[in-house]
Amino acid sequence: METASSRTAEPTFREATVADVPALVTLVESAYRGDASRVGWTTEADILDGQRTDAEGVRAVVTDENSCLLVAERDGETIACCQLEHRGAHAYFGMFAVRPSLQGSGLGKVVIAEAERFARAEWGVREMHMTVIRQRDELIAWYERRGYRRTGQMSPFPYGDERFGIPQRDDLEFELLVKELG
Repeated sequence: METASSRTAEPTFREATVADVPALVTLVESAYRGDASRVGWTTEADILDGQRTDAEGVRAVVTDENSCLLVAERDGETIACCQLEHRGAHAYFGMFAVRPSLQGSGLGKVVIAEAERFARAEWGVREMHMTVIRQRDELIAWYERRGYRRTGQMSPFPYGDERFGIPQRDDLEFELLVKELG
C-alpha cells in the first residue's frame, strides 16, 4: 500500500534479473498503453494501440551483456525502470517507465539522474542518447528541462511491426535527443 511517506522516500536501484521480466512488462505497459496509462501523463494511448513491449523484448535487454535494465524499488515494490545500453562512446536510454500513480512526483527525475550516474560510472561515457516520438511535445519538453537537446535527426517509426504498437496515425517518427554528461 502506498502512503504519503512511501511516495516521497528515495527509491533503491538495482539491475534487473530474468525473474523481474513479468513485473517489468506490466510496469512498462501500464505507463504507456491502455486506460491504466491515462492515470499518468506519459501515456501513448492516443497515438498507439497494442503493446509497448513484451517479455521477449525485456528479457533480451536484461540478458544482453551491453545493456542493463535499472529497476527502482520502494518498500520492495518495482516503481520505475529504464534501459541503458552501452554503445561505445555513448549510452542509449530507453524503456523508461514510472508507475502511473507516481508520475509527476519527481520520481522520474531521480531515475534519469541515476541512469546518467550509472552510465558515467560503469561505462565512462560522456553522452546519453535517446529517441522520442517527435509528436510527444510535452515529453520532449520534460527531457529538455533535464538538459537533453533536440538534434533534428529523425528515424522512422517501425510501421507494420506490432511489437512496438499499432499506430493510430501515419506521421509518427522518432527524434534523437542527446545530453552531454560531463
